[in-house]
Amino acid sequence: MKPHQIPQLLFKYRVVVMAAAIVVLGLTGMFSVHAHQQRLTQADTVAANQAATPHQIKQQQRHLKTRLKTYLTHITADGTTSVSFYNLGPIAGSSAAKSPLARQFYRRGQLAVSANAHTPVVSASTYKLFIAAYLFHLNHQGQYTWDTTSQDGFHRMIVNSENDFAEGILDTYGLAGIDNYIGSQDYYTPMFIANQEAMTTAASLTKLLVRLDRAQAPFNHAHDWSWLLSLMKQQVYRTGIPAGASAAKTGTTVADKVGFLGDTNNDAAIVTLPSGQRYVLVIMTHGHGQTGFSGFPRMAKITTHIQKLMYGATATQKLH
Repeated sequence: MKPHQIPQLLFKYRVVVMAAAIVVLGLTGMFSVHAHQQRLTQADTVAANQAATPHQIKQQQRHLKTRLKTYLTHITADGTTSVSFYNLGPIAGSSAAKSPLARQFYRRGQLAVSANAHTPVVSASTYKLFIAAYLFHLNHQGQYTWDTTSQDGFHRMIVNSENDFAEGILDTYGLAGIDNYIGSQDYYTPMFIANQEAMTTAASLTKLLVRLDRAQAPFNHAHDWSWLLSLMKQQVYRTGIPAGASAAKTGTTVADKVGFLGDTNNDAAIVTLPSGQRYVLVIMTHGHGQTGFSGFPRMAKITTHIQKLMYGATATQKLH
């Protein structure tokens, strides 16, 4: 090798070494970034799979109940509205029931909120649910027998809210006797007073619907239980809670009994969402110049707000 070629070789050597170093550093950086991203992904996966703690669940339940209570206090402030909400928990085997978080968060009764629910108001035809309970009780005691005529009358009483069958029962068994039974079940009394409109509370209707949902006496015979719920799902006045629940979530189903009399518009319902979550909602309204069914859109609006608040995407967002 000639002396004048040595500097050229050294220069080429330094260039090669520097290039190799750059490649090594680049690869090292890439592997480091990849490893860091992998650690973040694993951490995110672990965090996502970790169940919410009981404290976190209770905290979010309190938050949601406070929001609902604030809303109900606002809409019942003038004394013309009573509202009672009671969550029933999910149907066994439903998508909601398969979620550990949904089962815990929506455990029966944990989100119950009401406003003005213990104030007696005109029941209108919601009193017919209590007539149904009374007849099932009598039948179980062997004191009432169903025939084709009574079954048809019962059907019309629930589905079409016709009055003749219910009024016939009141005349046959007497207001005092029926009222005694209602009182024995811890519902509001006196419901029936001669020459006055029947009275009840949103709390009493909620209690009855919760017992119906749980198939508790007098709804503890499978036939009675399924028959009444089937008729309530068929009832024809559906612009109140059914309309509001459907507006909140398509596919929601409602079994309910309405009442309308003068300026009174009431609705008492068991609501089932497509996910399998269920709740009882009772809304009783009067005043505001209501006539006929003009208060039903008001009940639908209340229902939509409540269902979105309690079962919408943001209800448990902080727990995911």
